[in-house]
Amino acid sequence: MNRNLYKVLFILMTVIVVAACANMGSPDGGPYDETPPVLVGTSPADRATNVTPKRIVLTFNENIKIESANEKVVISPPQKEQPEILTSGKKITINILDTLRDSTTYTIDFSDAIEDNNEGNPLGDYAFSFSTGETIDTFQISGNVLDASNLEPIKGMLVGIYSEMDDSVFKTKPFERLSRTDSRGHFVIKGINPNRKYRVYALNDQNQNYMYDQKSEMLAYTDRIISTSCSPDVRYDTIWHDSIHYDSIITVNYTHFYPDDIHLLAFQEKITDRYLLKAERPNLQTVSFYFTSPSDKLPVIKGLNFDEKNLFEIEHSAGNDTVTYWIRDSLVYNLDTLNLIASFMATDTLGQLVETSDSFEMASKITKSRLAKEYQQEYEQWVKDSEAKFKNAQKIKKRERRELEKRFKENGDQKSLDSLYSLPQDEEFVVPPMPEKFLDMKVSASSSLDPDRNIDLTPAEPIDTLHMDMVHFYQKQDTVLVPQPFILRQLPGQLRKYRFYAEWQLDTEYQLVVDTGAFVSIYGKRSAGIKKNIKVKSLDEYATLFVNLVNADTSAIVQLMDGSDRVVKTVKSKGGKADFYFITPGTYYLRLYYDRNSNGIWDTGEFDKRVQPEEVFYYPGAIKLRALWEVAQSWNPTAVPIINQKPGKITKQKPDKEKTIKSRNAERERNKKK
Repeated sequence: MNRNLYKVLFILMTVIVVAACANMGSPDGGPYDETPPVLVGTSPADRATNVTPKRIVLTFNENIKIESANEKVVISPPQKEQPEILTSGKKITINILDTLRDSTTYTIDFSDAIEDNNEGNPLGDYAFSFSTGETIDTFQISGNVLDASNLEPIKGMLVGIYSEMDDSVFKTKPFERLSRTDSRGHFVIKGINPNRKYRVYALNDQNQNYMYDQKSEMLAYTDRIISTSCSPDVRYDTIWHDSIHYDSIITVNYTHFYPDDIHLLAFQEKITDRYLLKAERPNLQTVSFYFTSPSDKLPVIKGLNFDEKNLFEIEHSAGNDTVTYWIRDSLVYNLDTLNLIASFMATDTLGQLVETSDSFEMASKITKSRLAKEYQQEYEQWVKDSEAKFKNAQKIKKRERRELEKRFKENGDQKSLDSLYSLPQDEEFVVPPMPEKFLDMKVSASSSLDPDRNIDLTPAEPIDTLHMDMVHFYQKQDTVLVPQPFILRQLPGQLRKYRFYAEWQLDTEYQLVVDTGAFVSIYGKRSAGIKKNIKVKSLDEYATLFVNLVNADTSAIVQLMDGSDRVVKTVKSKGGKADFYFITPGTYYLRLYYDRNSNGIWDTGEFDKRVQPEEVFYYPGAIKLRALWEVAQSWNPTAVPIINQKPGKITKQKPDKEKTIKSRNAERERNKKK
């Protein structure tokens, strides 16, 4: 017993001593590694000539790793069969699997992907190069790639060069040399021959063949002919003590390569080849066709097991690339399968748009049996709910009857008792008719409305009859509703959209009333009653912006953008001015494009015709607008380089965090002093 007690005391004292030692300060494991890896050898030598290596080995002074090799490492010229890049301890091994060309400079650009294995200290920008010929090319060019429609930097896009000047080479041969854009849209193409001239292109290469052969691929090109050059230059680098304090700023001599201002605006061409993507019958009443591109002509349907004459209401997109046929006749749409022939415009093997025909057997995705089942379920639920309400009402009636009977007896009111007893005590449950299913109707009006807006009404089905006498519009004057004039009409080219126009007055309340059944669909469904109370805000709740354009094209269309880069208002410039009224207070941005063909929309480019996309510009700052403010803003769209125009606040493609030494030792010392 005493021996066990001694053991317990010994263990307890040991725990106390260990805890005391821990409180005196634990060892920190030594300083953190803050030194980037050092390349100590390569095989073959970097920038070696007259070599045709099948294996390249890079050796470092410590264990290393490659971050995001598929995104960052670029082999130039491009390889048909990609090399294997392996890391093991202090070595990187590149196994060349493709055949090397004669007298060619090869570059393996690692960018900033190499870092040490422990702390992630980056090696920095590094590229290994060698030549299969007697000389090696060391010049380079650089620039940026932006999305032409919104000036967003494009990450991961290939940028390549050709020494052939014919544009067809972009569609027939792989790039001669290439690079890939980083998160800022910036690229550097290395290993260029200074004695040649080049054309530069960018490509979102979906099928990895290094040339433009699909219209679904984004591309960019420039008419500029590129010649390389260089000159000595200096830059200033900051030596940081830690993440907050710097030690010094040093001057670094380097070779500056030109040009470094190649700005490419990437776009995706309109798909002009027209094919039928799919034809479907999503429900009993509709048949839809989807095409890859627009056409001036609508498809024509010939019924094989039905008569198509006067059968359809046709709903189509602006370019007829989506067409829906609403079937009026219930005898037709209740057919399980519609057999038909559709004639439509499509591209043939010669690339010409010709009329073609195809036959279809179209069964509804939503079958009659499914609809019947759903109706039965709805009916059974209706019966169940109605019977529950009936039984509850019966319970209440019986309770009220007992209370009346008791009161009449207490008051000796025999006449009332006799009258009460003459009433039937039990009623038989009768299923009431199901409620009417109204036509779904979307109304764009909220409780607050800007005076330069109107109201859209969008029914779920095409309308057969609109009873205008059942639509009412009032202005609230104190407690009186005063009728006001209005216009309600179907929008041109839109089968199921109606717009409500009125002369809205500032700081005024209105009421829009649409009686039940004002709209009746081609299937006999009536619209439900609608009552909307609408308040037009007062002038002192708005701001006004006057934009004075300097050196801008007369075709300029100016757009007011919100903080998410969404269009709030659009104005066609007149006389170098674009005025925006009734702006809700907030922070806004400006975008402008040149509407060269005066169609009111931004148009993309067309490579074969050497047509660039319509130019887009951003005002480089934010514009703060407050209530009652009238702000005049001058803007020269070309005053700031295109790559610096779009404000960072609304740029969605943010730059990756720059890799730096983490300075964890200094941080630990600061923590110790706290």
